[in-house]
Amino acid sequence: MPLTDIKVKNARPSEKPVKLTDGQGLYLLVHPNGSKYWQLAYRFSGKQKVFSVGVYPLVSLSEARKKRDEARKLLSDGIDPVQQKKNTRNETAGIIRFEHVAREWHQKLSLSERWSEAHSDRVLSSLINHVFPSIGQCDITRLSTRDLLVPIRTVETAGHLETASRLKQRLTAIMRYAVQEALISHNTALDLEGAISAPERTHRPALELEAIPDLLSRIEGYKGRRLTVLAIRLTLLVFIRSSELRFARWPEIDFKNALWLIPPEREEIINVRFSGRGSKMKTPHYVPLSRQAMQILEELKTLSYDATDGQGLIFVGCHSIHKPMSENTVNKALRTMGYDTKLDICGHGFRTMACSCLVESGKWSEDAIERQMSHQERNQVRAAYIHKAKHLEQRRLMLQWWADYLDANRDGMVRPFEFSRAETASPVYS
Repeated sequence: MPLTDIKVKNARPSEKPVKLTDGQGLYLLVHPNGSKYWQLAYRFSGKQKVFSVGVYPLVSLSEARKKRDEARKLLSDGIDPVQQKKNTRNETAGIIRFEHVAREWHQKLSLSERWSEAHSDRVLSSLINHVFPSIGQCDITRLSTRDLLVPIRTVETAGHLETASRLKQRLTAIMRYAVQEALISHNTALDLEGAISAPERTHRPALELEAIPDLLSRIEGYKGRRLTVLAIRLTLLVFIRSSELRFARWPEIDFKNALWLIPPEREEIINVRFSGRGSKMKTPHYVPLSRQAMQILEELKTLSYDATDGQGLIFVGCHSIHKPMSENTVNKALRTMGYDTKLDICGHGFRTMACSCLVESGKWSEDAIERQMSHQERNQVRAAYIHKAKHLEQRRLMLQWWADYLDANRDGMVRPFEFSRAETASPVYS
């Protein structure tokens, strides 16, 4: 059966790419990240080939069928649509417009599934809003470094240094793609390095380890919503990111093995921004659960309306069990406790505190700590060797040690290294 606009709009992703056939070789390819692409399968000179028709919803069903018919007309004339597209990249002969190449680059990266649908949309929007108006129609073969600098400087002058930095990276990548496609011989964007001000990196505030006993006391004395207290305590124990916690679902918790598996992506919640976010690194993140964390989750089950059949959110909002708690919940509670979340401590600062303590203990390997922090290895050679190493058993011991260390600090400050020397039940890792 041919596709309909409703069926295309409502097509949902699954674990593997799904093809929805329309007819005469045209189909909609739905990737696991939710992106949708029109493609045309055909044979030319005895070889099976695929012609990229466009991205949905930029290209509607009717437009896709029109492009399919145009491609089939070329085939009937003995012309390969893919080759024809390469030969006529633009409607103006001899001009290769920057926007056309940029969109090709964007589509290639999106199809490779290296990008989530949300990130793909953000990248394209930044080009449409900041780059295409000034240089989109320019011949890419004639673009100089100064030409590429125009849209970046406009954004920089407006004070958006982070956006300007990202635009520089994207322009460099697009021009590199043009070199690889033999459209230009030199990447003029390489000379953009150092041309704009570097964005200021702000570090999230975190308490000194000496202040942990006072923090634990304030959390214990907090008179707000019980779910909020449990969220804060669990965040402190497992030190995961805010979105990884807020959008957590009950099926992610393996109570039998005391393990939390945060998926790369989650099912989106209608009208909740970013609710499809899973682990930041877009890979499954394993979080061993200490005895203390398991006790918190058991109590959360008693507060949850959906823990029994268990598909819903763990941390629900105040007004609806179908919506997650607010992104400001933890920080608002910390402010109620008397902390300045811009200067003293914020929810994200728990990660800094935990990392500092684990390093100072001298007990745990750097690989285990970094793996538990869910940091990306910047050394690509090293990453090739350790990307499969989960260090799960060591991390299980490590998170239990951290939970026990917090308990030991309830009555007064204990230095991490001193606690490591006093505690002999667990082996020392180097």
